[in-house]
Amino acid sequence: MGLFNFDLDAIESYVAEHLRLFISMVFGLIIFVGIIAIAIFFIFIRGAEETMVPDVQGMDLTQALLELQVKELYPRIQLRYTQSSVDRGLILEQSPRPGSIVKAGRRIRLVVSQGALLNSVENYIGRNIDDVRMDLQVLFTTEGAFSIPLLSIREPVMYEFSSEPSGTILQQQPEAGTGISSPILIEFVVSRGSEDASLRLPDFIGLPMEAALDLISRLGIDFMFTMQGAEASEVPGTVIRQNPGADAMISSDTRVRFTVASPSDRSSDTVFNIFSYDIPVNPYPLPLRLEAQLPSGERRLLLALDYAGGELTVPYNLPLRSMLILSLLNREIYRETVMPAMEVLFLDQL
Repeated sequence: MGLFNFDLDAIESYVAEHLRLFISMVFGLIIFVGIIAIAIFFIFIRGAEETMVPDVQGMDLTQALLELQVKELYPRIQLRYTQSSVDRGLILEQSPRPGSIVKAGRRIRLVVSQGALLNSVENYIGRNIDDVRMDLQVLFTTEGAFSIPLLSIREPVMYEFSSEPSGTILQQQPEAGTGISSPILIEFVVSRGSEDASLRLPDFIGLPMEAALDLISRLGIDFMFTMQGAEASEVPGTVIRQNPGADAMISSDTRVRFTVASPSDRSSDTVFNIFSYDIPVNPYPLPLRLEAQLPSGERRLLLALDYAGGELTVPYNLPLRSMLILSLLNREIYRETVMPAMEVLFLDQL
């Protein structure tokens, strides 16, 4: 047959042998894939681990979410209005019930209070003004950044002397039960406390002026500061005199006069002085803040209290070129730059 003389028996034997090998490999691969599929099937049949549903009823929503996270459970939240604004954000109901055994990853239905659906003015008489401010702020915080609150307080509120504790709401306008169809400004008359209330004056002598200012703020004392050069036994920056003296019984409208010792050797980088500003007298105290913005940009609070008006005098020891910023009712009314006394005198003469 020449070049085309083939051994057919050898070819058939070779093909048969390799065909058997291929079929064996295919069957082996099928069996291997089958084993893997069965293993995966049994893993899914077993499912996630079981866990106990915690009791989150009555909790704040944030706390409840943390409790569920620990148990590897996920919330499905529903909102509901209630009869009171006090329970806003609390969990009212949950499903499944506490103590139920479920698989990890299960969704737990939580019914969360949205507070009261405000359609009329509540009765605020007898409540503290600060508590009411907080309730109204919380009530309308989530209504949207550009929405107008349905109910807000007209500031400043009116104060009058009363036997009720200071801060107690005595009168309100409009009255409780008034329907709300559009935004309303509610006016309050608030107790200043008893007119004849008296205070035993503590001893300020030797206190650093920062500590003295803090104590004045906490006690609500009317005050005035002057400055005098420190003598040998006196510490600069501390109170060296007060009038009336320690343990004197004073009324709420008594102005206590303090004298602070100024250093004899003054640094060229700092200024020790008294800030003075005349504030119009009001029939009731208003929130006042005096802050210092240092050249570094840091902002430092010097004084924060309710102030009825008159001459405000506050001692300070600040770096040169600091900025003093005075605010009343959270609105800036005055600022001045801290300068050496000679520069101040020169500017006053211009």
